[in-house]
Amino acid sequence: MHILDLPDPATARAFAFDEPNYQAGVYRDVLLRRWRNTLGRTMWDFPGGRTGGDRYLVLGFGTGQAVDLALPSDRDQLIAYGPLLSDDGDTWLGTAALLRASDPESAGAVLTRDRYADVEVHAWQFGGRPA
Repeated sequence: MHILDLPDPATARAFAFDEPNYQAGVYRDVLLRRWRNTLGRTMWDFPGGRTGGDRYLVLGFGTGQAVDLALPSDRDQLIAYGPLLSDDGDTWLGTAALLRASDPESAGAVLTRDRYADVEVHAWQFGGRPA
């Protein structure tokens, strides 16, 4: 996963699809979404540090009325959090969260599951996948 600050959707697409691992067929899927970090910090600012505990990427894919726009009350375990948006930034498409949690089920509980079409929980770590 890459979180980037790029000027427009075309630049984001070029970044993703010109990336050497994508070109080599390493990735099964590429998902591009505009994202607003409502937590206001980067992963490097996470007070829990880079080690200790399991980390997860939680993606909630939604349609219709936006949910989970407010930060969860237990912010100490959040690394990054915010809405997924359409390219123009006007339409809510879901929510993304990076967090430390004891297990995948606890991580997924950061979102109101029954309000999403699908919720995915992925193991995540600082700096990418282990070699």
